[in-house]
Amino acid sequence: MTCAPVPGMSDALAYTAAAAQAHDRALQAEGMPGLRLMRRAAQAALTTLQGSWPEARQLAILAGPGHNGGDGAVLASLAQGRGLACTIFYLSPPKSADAQRAQDFAEAAGVAFAPFDQFDPSAFDLVVDGLLGTGPARPVRGALAHCFERVNAQGVPVLALDLPSGLEADTGAAPGAVLRATVTQSLLLPKRGAFTGEARNWVGTLTHADLACPPPAEVLEGTVTLLGPRPSGALPRPAAAHKGVFGRVLVVAGGEGMGGAGLLAAEAALRAGAGAVTLATASAHVAPALARCPELMVRGVTHRRDLAPLLARADAVLLGPGLGLDGWARQLFGAVVEARLPTVFDADGLTLLAEPGPRALPFPALLTPHPGEAGRLLGCPTAFVESDRFAAAQALFADYGAPTVLKGAGAIVANQAGLAVSLGGNSAMATAGMGDVLAGLTAGLWAQGLAAEAALTAAVQLHGEAGDRAVEHRGPSLLARDLFDEFGPLLKAWAR
Repeated sequence: MTCAPVPGMSDALAYTAAAAQAHDRALQAEGMPGLRLMRRAAQAALTTLQGSWPEARQLAILAGPGHNGGDGAVLASLAQGRGLACTIFYLSPPKSADAQRAQDFAEAAGVAFAPFDQFDPSAFDLVVDGLLGTGPARPVRGALAHCFERVNAQGVPVLALDLPSGLEADTGAAPGAVLRATVTQSLLLPKRGAFTGEARNWVGTLTHADLACPPPAEVLEGTVTLLGPRPSGALPRPAAAHKGVFGRVLVVAGGEGMGGAGLLAAEAALRAGAGAVTLATASAHVAPALARCPELMVRGVTHRRDLAPLLARADAVLLGPGLGLDGWARQLFGAVVEARLPTVFDADGLTLLAEPGPRALPFPALLTPHPGEAGRLLGCPTAFVESDRFAAAQALFADYGAPTVLKGAGAIVANQAGLAVSLGGNSAMATAGMGDVLAGLTAGLWAQGLAAEAALTAAVQLHGEAGDRAVEHRGPSLLARDLFDEFGPLLKAWAR
């Protein structure tokens, strides 16, 4: 299941749970009653519920003791008033005055109540998850985990209030059981964890309501930007130009038996609009590469000295796709690093970069690791990277001094401006060569004159949107090169 944010969320901000709670407290300090916020939240959720499941009549509301449960109780009272039959299953008694008032409101509306251990998901058309929300992050175990497993297994649709229970609001990690949502109704402020990593398996379709309480003007710690499909700014494409104006990319890639990676990356750089692209690769790959893409210049290299004339003409270098880790690869890696040209490190280039341990790079560079490569760069297990993808991306930027994209579901960009997470992309893109295409796209945009940070961010946006369009046109079985057909229209739209 994938996260599909609603239109209008692009280029907005997403927040930590602490920031959302601080915003809630500030609103109440300014005179906004807590029960009024609950009523607004419940009304937003009811609108989503009726739009998504107009035939639902029997509703189970799973309610926790906090404000998330209070939202569920008020939703139950509103739904009951619309002729729906609602039953609230309280996990434990309300622990705040506002949550208690919400329960009283539901009782007055004629909502039924039942012990939590009597909940049977098969008896209901829809389950509303008002259990944990963005509360304390702790793994869900025991009886509650068993409940989640039953609901998930039976396939009963679930509307999650704010966030699926069991999911960490700040990281998107799932340290224990999670109640899978069909639709997640985000409330007040979008929570950053909903957009990356494991969260995309659990949030379903994501919709947001700010409850007529705009986000705070100040940027709070941990806030991230949500990257929409179209890059900001403009792609510099003067009308009177020649190929040298649009940059020369050198792709150093493709050891023996890995020619496809370099070819995909090099063609992606061309498709990005670079004026000229040279692929430096193992000699065995020269003829096949030219047969596939005659617009490329392809050079077979056997020694680092073969790179010298190619480096002398390059505006940007892409180092690593399919390069390998043997002596040949290490020679070429050393030659590129010593040249100190603007360099995109990808794949085996990242693995070789990681070998001495973290080090700030003394020349312009961009990093494009997947979680396994990120772990090698940081000297930690992949699972540690995935447990907090935002922290890992931030650490990579801090350690290497290079803008970084941490690939995977909800790709995260870390640079001087902070953190951003991509709304684009889908699971059909989890296939060989997609990362090579992203790296080539990045190098191609960078060579054209975009600033490093702008080139990386734009590449992530275009790559994700191209993947989403390709799925619409071709279905869920994608090849990496299927994205090439989508780049032209996207670049045309960006240029307008």
